[in-house]
Amino acid sequence: MASSTSLPVNHPQRLALANEVHARPPASLVTPEHVSYLALLMDEGQREAEDRALAALGKLLNLALPAPDTGHLIVDAGSFRFKWERHTEFSSYVFFRPAVPTDGPDATALDAVPADWVADLPGKLIAAAHVTVRRPAPTEPNSMLEQRIFADAIVGAEISEGAGWVFTDFRVGGDGFLRFLLLDKSLSSRQAGRMVQRLVEIETYRTMALLGFPVAKSVAAFLNRAEEELAQLTQRMSRADPSQDTALLNDLTRLAAQVEQSLATSAYRFGASQAYYDLVRRRVAELREQRIPGIQTIEEFMERRLAPAMATCAAIARRQEELSARIARASQFLRTRVDIELAEQNQELLVQMNRRAKLQLRLQQTVESISIVAMTYYAAGLVGYIAKSAKSVGWAVNVDVAVGVSVPIILLVLVMGLRKMRKRLAD
Repeated sequence: MASSTSLPVNHPQRLALANEVHARPPASLVTPEHVSYLALLMDEGQREAEDRALAALGKLLNLALPAPDTGHLIVDAGSFRFKWERHTEFSSYVFFRPAVPTDGPDATALDAVPADWVADLPGKLIAAAHVTVRRPAPTEPNSMLEQRIFADAIVGAEISEGAGWVFTDFRVGGDGFLRFLLLDKSLSSRQAGRMVQRLVEIETYRTMALLGFPVAKSVAAFLNRAEEELAQLTQRMSRADPSQDTALLNDLTRLAAQVEQSLATSAYRFGASQAYYDLVRRRVAELREQRIPGIQTIEEFMERRLAPAMATCAAIARRQEELSARIARASQFLRTRVDIELAEQNQELLVQMNRRAKLQLRLQQTVESISIVAMTYYAAGLVGYIAKSAKSVGWAVNVDVAVGVSVPIILLVLVMGLRKMRKRLAD
């Protein structure tokens, strides 16, 4: 059997990837217990401030906290326990405190946490919840509808195959917190911890998913204007003469740039919303709900309240893609028409150039004819001078006859030479 020392060299990420599936385990709970949860949106500039806040909490508690390099911490401060996790867009803080008989109805886990430290946490609060974990009373859960624990219509179900019940109204109270009540009938400590984690994750992912909804409404208003403008441009294209094509193409290019900018700014948010929505449905399924007569389940609540908003985001994302494709088709059609018009103009230009070349050739031929006559005239003149010189030295030369005889000869030589030159140029 091969020992570890005889194995090949590890991939640099092997151990980190192997430990990833065990990272961020849910905290175990001992019923009864109070749980308070905060989720804050963070940007890259606030990560260092968050590290300083964690270090400040360690000083307040006189605890040596480990470095938050792993992205999660679980700390036992004595009077309360604390769990911190860093996610892609937000960081979560979970506080656990055992419930005691002296706790009032409004007691929470944050009662044991330094209030100034909580108020100074960096980031923007996106989700906050209090979870009360306790044993059910003899009349519960049948009396939940009459107890009026929640301000709005109650939502809840039997969970984990009858091991407990969960109730909420998904309303943010006057203190800024949403409240869950988890009745522990026979949950193990780890089961209770997982249930609490699922509940707060459902609330966080639900809110994160809904971040895409305001973006969808804003983009929808832009798409309405863009689609109307595209319809007007298309109508202009069907009736425009070629002189307006350039202006139309400029308008289409501008509209395409606006749509692409909208796509670039909203695509990430829509994609993230869909991913968070998938996580919400997965966490709801993990609750393994069973209906309590007269009470809406969490799954039904999400399908009625969250699913339409997510469908709107998906529809707006499709509309953007379809509008971009329609603009591209219109631009391609207009460019094709412009190219055809340019080809026709080029063809007409070539015809005109051919006509001009023919006229130039005829003019050149005319000039060449005149040039031959002139060259013949000057050459005959030279012959005359030569004949006069010969006569002066005593030769019996008739100057007029010599000039007259030379004219057709010179003319024939020039014509033959010009034809030979044209033939060479043609070759």
